[in-house]
This record gives sequence, C-alpha cells and structure tokens, in this order.
Amino acid sequence: MALQELQRRLGHEFTQPELLVRAVTHKSFGSGNYERLEFLGDAVLSLCVSALLYRQFDQSDEGDLTRVRAHLVRQDMLHRLAVQMGLPALLRLSEGEAKGGGAQRPSILADALEAIFGAVYLDAGFERARAVVDSLFAPLLHESTLEVWTKDAKTALQEWLQGRKLPVPSYRIESTRGKAHEQVFVVVCEVPDLAVQARGEGTSRRAAEQAAAAQTLQELQSLPAERTRGAAPVVVVKKARPRQA
Repeated sequence: MALQELQRRLGHEFTQPELLVRAVTHKSFGSGNYERLEFLGDAVLSLCVSALLYRQFDQSDEGDLTRVRAHLVRQDMLHRLAVQMGLPALLRLSEGEAKGGGAQRPSILADALEAIFGAVYLDAGFERARAVVDSLFAPLLHESTLEVWTKDAKTALQEWLQGRKLPVPSYRIESTRGKAHEQVFVVVCEVPDLAVQARGEGTSRRAAEQAAAAQTLQELQSLPAERTRGAAPVVVVKKARPRQA
C-alpha cells in the first residue's frame, strides 16, 4: 500500500509529505526517523482522546475517564489500529530489523502510529489531528459501554451471566504468533448456553482473555431479551481488539 492510500485512510492529505515519510521510518533505518515525532504524537493522542472522552461521557467522573483513556492509548490498542491501517507494509526498517519481524512488532507499530499523529499535528494543526484521532477512536467507544471500559471485563461478564443464572464462560487459547518474548495470544471466550463466542488478542494470555470477555459481553448485551431467557440461540462470532495486561 502506498503512502497515498494511508493518507486516504487517515482522512488527511499532507502538505508536507516528508513528515509522513519520517513518521514511518524506524531508527534502524537511519537518521530522520520517527522518534521525535513519536514523542510529540504521544502528547497529541493523549489530549485528543481526553477531549473525545470528555464529550462522549459527559456524566462520568475523572476516575472513569482516566481508566478508559488508559485502555485506548495503550500499546495493544495502538498496535491493532496500526495493523488495520496497513502500517506493517509501509514501515521503513533496516534489512536486519525487517528480517527479524520488526514490521509486525507491537511496540514499533504503536510508536509509528503515534508518530503519525504528531506528523498530522505539525502539518495541519491540532484541530486536524483531533479529527484524525476521532475518526479512529470514536467508533471504539460507540460500539461499547462505559462499564466495559472501566470494569475488569472478565468480572463484568461473569456478573452479567450470574445475574441471569447462567454458567460462567470458558476460555481457551486458539493460537499464538510471534517470537517467544513478543507473542500475541488469541483466546476464545465461549458462553455455550447462549451459543455465543468471541475472540480476543493480547500480548499475554490474561490480556487476550480480557479482550475476548469484553467482546463477549458486548455481544450478549446486544441480544434480544428473550435470548437470555432461553430462546433458541444463534451463534455470534467476533474478534476483539487487544488489551494489554
């Protein structure tokens, strides 16, 4: 995918395209890399997400907003968004880093995405950067509830099921990928009585279980009331966004 396609996905065309090139350049490639942009983009992202949460959850207190922000800006979430945007194919890496799987490394992809936010800010100002961040993060909030973001997902799911006298869910590792010290786990969470299951990814088994539980709870909360009272189930399968332990 060319950088032009990335700009389309961002919804922003750079007037200074060299900023975008720098944002996808890893330090292993040489000078002119994204490290300074990543430093700036980290701050831009935090402010933009804070503003988004302030608008979205206007009745929530500081503690809840802080917890939701922490979930949204952590490495696992940024890594997932970077993959969705096609960044692995665009990263400029040294030959050794590329052969070592650097284009798939969560830390590199998360840093590059933050660098892109910093690049947009320098190219067009804060309001444009905020529009880009909103386009990526607002859908994550619209598909969930505040409870899912602020409460331990496995606990919230268990309480939801117990409140309806349903058995607790089961979790199993479906697959893993990556090197031993940078593995990504894929976990399936199942609620057999309602024939609902969901997949979650994370850089640890616990993080993947939490992601799968959060997605499962979302699916259960969207079911018609009669489904949770024993009506004939229909299987729903979704893949969740990863969360870090």
